[in-house]
Amino acid sequence: MTQGKPHLDSHDESISQMPAQAAFQALEDDPKAQLIDVRSRAEWTFVGVPELGHIGRRPLLIEWQQFPSMAVDPQFADRLDSALQEQGADHDTALFFLCRSGQRSLAAAMAMHAVGYRNCINVSDGFEGDMDAARQRGGVNGWKAAGLPWVQS
Repeated sequence: MTQGKPHLDSHDESISQMPAQAAFQALEDDPKAQLIDVRSRAEWTFVGVPELGHIGRRPLLIEWQQFPSMAVDPQFADRLDSALQEQGADHDTALFFLCRSGQRSLAAAMAMHAVGYRNCINVSDGFEGDMDAARQRGGVNGWKAAGLPWVQS
């Protein structure tokens, strides 16, 4: 594994994979479940963030890789653990990890599973999803393409 970008076919079997639409439904169904968006601050600002206000929650925004260097944050697990505790989450809470296309979020889910969180789920198609034939994201799959709620600052 390099720079937090594992291959999806080599992930730890303890990490579940779920497309955005199913993850959104699970978040609606489980009032304790948490959505963790691990993209960079620049992505949150310029691309947008998931909106969970209708269920009385907000996503936890914690960078896996720090912009602009894109080095993995060595304090990621500690930062997220603190944020989860503030939300009343425990080691059995369903944690849904989201990034642009499912790679960084898988690495983040694996990291949190390694420190004792037992219900880590990777949003496999991410916020923007796979690229289309024109090499653009946001129309093939993922949170935005599924028409799920999001906001942009």
